[in-house]
Amino acid sequence: MKKISSCIILLLLSSSWLQASELIDLINSYSADKRALERAYTVKESEEYYQRLFQFFEDWEDQVAHIPFEKLGKEGKADFILLKNLIEKEKYQLTKSYSAYEEVAYVADFASPLYTFIRKRRRGNQPDSKELAGTFSNIKEMILSKTTELSKQPFKTWIEADHAARVVSSLQFGLKEAFKFYYNYDPEFTWWVKSSYTELEEALNNYHDFLKENYSKSSQKDDGSGIIGKPVGRETLIEELSFEFIPYSPEELIATAEKQFEWCKEEMIKASQEMGFGNDWKAALEHVKDTYVAPGKQPEAIKDLYDHSINFIEDRDLITIPDLAKETWGMIMMTPERQKINPFFTGGWEISISYPTVDMSYEDKMMSMRGNNPNFSFPTVQHELHPGHNLQYFMNARHRNYRRTFNTPFWMEGWALYWEIILWNKDFPQTPEQKMGMLFWRIHRCARIIFSLNYQLENWTPQQCIDMLVNEVGHEYANAEAEVRRSFATSYTPPLYQIAYMIGGLQFYALRDEMLKEGWTEKAFHDRVMQENFLPVEILRAILLDLDLSKDYQSSWKFSTNFN
Repeated sequence: MKKISSCIILLLLSSSWLQASELIDLINSYSADKRALERAYTVKESEEYYQRLFQFFEDWEDQVAHIPFEKLGKEGKADFILLKNLIEKEKYQLTKSYSAYEEVAYVADFASPLYTFIRKRRRGNQPDSKELAGTFSNIKEMILSKTTELSKQPFKTWIEADHAARVVSSLQFGLKEAFKFYYNYDPEFTWWVKSSYTELEEALNNYHDFLKENYSKSSQKDDGSGIIGKPVGRETLIEELSFEFIPYSPEELIATAEKQFEWCKEEMIKASQEMGFGNDWKAALEHVKDTYVAPGKQPEAIKDLYDHSINFIEDRDLITIPDLAKETWGMIMMTPERQKINPFFTGGWEISISYPTVDMSYEDKMMSMRGNNPNFSFPTVQHELHPGHNLQYFMNARHRNYRRTFNTPFWMEGWALYWEIILWNKDFPQTPEQKMGMLFWRIHRCARIIFSLNYQLENWTPQQCIDMLVNEVGHEYANAEAEVRRSFATSYTPPLYQIAYMIGGLQFYALRDEMLKEGWTEKAFHDRVMQENFLPVEILRAILLDLDLSKDYQSSWKFSTNFN
């Protein structure tokens, strides 16, 4: 008889008490419909795209309104609330994006014939090639005139300029897609249009580059950091928090983070004293940074840390980690370009290791090695692999995977951070250096809440954020600068992403305590979380505790009250 894998056993054991949701097909349809529209309407920064997506959300709002909520089971009610919330959230975000688009759409007011060409291409309409070539040639001249006109009216900020440039690059994408459809397949099109398209594409490239830099440098509020973003403001933060089922104000979350921050600082001083540095935790931290491994040795160091953490977790029977998950995680080296934005290793299906490359300067090499020393990596290997992100991806692909559409960092990052808290409480770190490594990252996540929310509330400048990370957390300056740039001056990080680590971790920790009081074991709780897939933790709590769910459910769970 063949051995049954632990993953299959877990599935068989859980199937008797995990309800099926009546809305699986509906949620899958919502995701599939949205993907279909995204594929069809490829010019994302256009009036056509925005209006079609608005219609999509309105149609789905109407469809959800007719679902007989009271007839649904527990899982179905939870999924109803999540689907309704997701539609409202994505419509709200589309509205904000559309407002930003409307402010700069005039930069492409010459492009109506191009949008028509792109739209008709979708159904293979054969164009009048001679006329189209003339249109392309005329628009090329219009772009030159537009450039001259706009050079006298620079945008106020780089953000507006960047958005304007994206309107043009979005148009270019659709235009290139349409041109390639006919080119070489339609002889007349190829003969007439080739040269005029090439000239138009060059004009659009130049126009895009011009727009991207056409902003008033003197109006930029650069505080000396070189980082210029756009705070979203309190109203937007409140709205975004409601979509994440977080019933706290930004100020309350900052206060919670400050309390956690002070606890971390006290523990860092204790670790410093153990190392013989007294209350000088910064000196102790500098000592820990110098425990880095030699170039070329980092992958082996990461593997050793992984083996140690897996043995620790499995010896205590804290969670089921399928053998196949342990067999199939991967490892890559992070590119130098990516290290400028993210100086520390990341994870998911694979772990991406951040460490110096040959062409880096001496200073950058030292900062990378010091910032990625084994003691700093001690709490984060399991964050990125097991039972963190790699296990999350692995299990999400096998349990309720229709819920992937409800992706939230408070579940994804919060779960991984929760394990750092749990392992600390179980005496995972044995040396003061390991303790300092765990505390460095924990205080970093507290700092993320404090500096990111203060920035978004327009209380702090980017330089103040950098200074906090350097002076109060102990980051290398370049790493602190990269962290702040990643948070505010790129499209990578949504406004609540940086707070999701610690806040999500506190949610999971509070829910764990509730479930243990209900008689659950830690392993049963952890395994069940992995079987429910993406969920705001408050909705997960309602499912696990069998709480009443209403059609117009509003967040109310005060999860941070009793956390030390």
